[in-house]
Amino acid sequence: MPRKKKTPSFEDALKDLEDIVERMEQGELSLEESLQSFEQGIQLTRTCQQALQEAEQKVNILINNSENSTKPFNINIQEDDIQEEIKPDAKQ
Repeated sequence: MPRKKKTPSFEDALKDLEDIVERMEQGELSLEESLQSFEQGIQLTRTCQQALQEAEQKVNILINNSENSTKPFNINIQEDDIQEEIKPDAKQ
């Protein structure tokens, strides 16, 4: 059974992508090596995009939860709404 490759972290994928770009920019790769590097770069780009989308979703969830939990609590109490009368203390 083939092993599934572990998805690299965003930072690792970005570093690998930067390395690929640098190697390709030097212009010393053969056509076959360039194509392989390009394919690997596309995979790494997709990994980075997915990680950024997931992070953006988490931030949006946190912001929405924060907005819902920090809404001001508005109490409008009218005299008619008070159920219990305030009685003056009886003098002893």
